Parts: sequence; structure tokens; C-alpha cells
Amino acid sequence: MTIATALWCVDVERAELRPGGLGDGTLVETRYSGISRGTERIVFRGQVPESEYERMRGPAQEGAFPFPVKYGYCAVGRVAEGALAGRDVFALHPHQTCFRLPEAALTPLPEGLPAERAVLGANMETALNLLWDSGAGAGDRIAVIGAGVVGALTGYLAARLPGAEVTLVDLLPERAALAAGLGCRFATPAAAPRDCDVVLHLSATGAGLATAIDCAGTEATVVEGSWQGAGATPVPLGGAFHSRRLRLVSSQVGRLPPARAPRWSPARRIARALDLLLDPALDALISGETGFGELASRYAGILADPETLCHRIRYDC
Repeated sequence: MTIATALWCVDVERAELRPGGLGDGTLVETRYSGISRGTERIVFRGQVPESEYERMRGPAQEGAFPFPVKYGYCAVGRVAEGALAGRDVFALHPHQTCFRLPEAALTPLPEGLPAERAVLGANMETALNLLWDSGAGAGDRIAVIGAGVVGALTGYLAARLPGAEVTLVDLLPERAALAAGLGCRFATPAAAPRDCDVVLHLSATGAGLATAIDCAGTEATVVEGSWQGAGATPVPLGGAFHSRRLRLVSSQVGRLPPARAPRWSPARRIARALDLLLDPALDALISGETGFGELASRYAGILADPETLCHRIRYDC
């Protein structure tokens, strides 16, 4: 009988390895999972707003917010049975040694994509949705505020627009090398570009949102793509916000942009996101690796470290 072990958030900033339900469908043996630091840190701290308890439920989640809860959505595993037996697949699933999902919920990795990099799949899907929501086009001056993993992937995609001038803006000067490797310029907030056509905010801070608004040119679009959980976030709507007629919009991967919804499905979107991960330059977004057996003891430190991008979990199976 197959038994699964999963990471559970059991109280504020406390995690344990406990049994996890297998679910129904095709058996997948997990090879790697990835920590999505922004959202998982909010869950770990018990900061999911009560109004969002149902909307924030992840696929295959067990338990309920605030605690105890089994959460996560970046898993890569090898199918053990059925039509996909022997194939590596991406799935939206918490950190767990093995699981069952319907075959329709498993996305085979494209040829040439290493399983080690495929843990970025959900983050790339979010970045793709952000770029769609922004309306950014060829030749635009684009700023991405916050060079975490989603911000970096968004900058990477934007930099492939013909003639686009893309700047990653972050408090950590050492992110300059990362930006260069992804084809982007880099700036600290004090030197962030102005008069941008599109600005995407992904720092999950009020200060970052203020920088984003300051970077936007007249009639420009500012996309708020970071989720800040419970509590209030200051938004500087004074100054030149109205005279520049700025457009502040939200983006969330739970919904496809209206212009694409008639033709695209989540399945098509995640398949395309995995195709977009074929570039080895994206390995720079894996900032560390931990064996699953050590995850409970290291989880708090990984989430607290501002230098964490995507931290990969290795399953020795």
C-alpha cells in the first residue's frame, strides 16, 4: 500500500512532516517540488485573509486555513502507471512524496526540459498571465518592480518583445547579474526608470507600489501582480497620479485575461509556460535545494531569506 508524506503548516511559522492523502487518479512519484516564497510565506505566517479562505484553496490542498494546512503548487514527478507511465509531468500539488491526480491534471514535460527546472512551471504561468494583463508590446519601456522569481520571469518574457527596453528594479544590488542573464537592465528603486509605458509591481510592499506608480508615464498602465495577504497596503494616489491619468489594474493567475479566455484554457496556458522554460538561463532562478526529509526544519529559514528565489525540494525516490 502506497503511503505519502507531506509538509504541513501546523501553526504560525511551524511546519511538520505528516501523512498526506493520496487523492484519486493516476499515481505520480514526486521527483522535485518548488517553494513559491511569496504565497507560501503568507500561508506559513497565517496571513491568508478569512475572506479568501475558499478562493485561496490550492489544488489537492488538505486541511483548512489558517492551520493545519497542506499547501503548495509546484510539483514535478514521474508517472507510475497508466497511459503516461514513465513520463515526467508537472502538477499543481503541495510538497508530498507521491500523489494521485486525474491524467487531465498532469502536464507532460516538453522534450528537452529538465525536471529540475520544471518546478518553475507555476511561476512562469503567472508571469505569462501578468504580461498578457499588462498589454505590453514591442518597443515599450517596461519596468518590473521586485526581482523575485515571478518578477524575474516576467522581465525575462518582456525582454523578448521586439525592441522592448526592460528594467528589473530591486532593493538587492546583487540582482543585477540575474537581470543581465535574463536580458534585462537593472536598477535600484532610487535609480528606477521614469516615463515607462508599462510597469508591473511584484514586490508585495507598499514602498514597491509607490515606486511602480512613480515609474509610470502619462496614461501608462501599472499592473499590481503581488499578493500581500491580510492587512492594509498604502497606495499613493496623490501627487501626479491623476494628472498623469494612470491606469492601475490587478492581475491574478486564477483567471485568464478576458481577451484570451474564449481561446485559451488553463491546460493550454500551463503547457505553453513549460515550453517557455527551455532556456538554460532560467536555472539562475533556482536559489537552493533541500532534501524533502529536511524540509520541515529548514522551511522557516528558506521563506525568511530575502535572497530566496525558487528553492527546490529534492525527493530521493
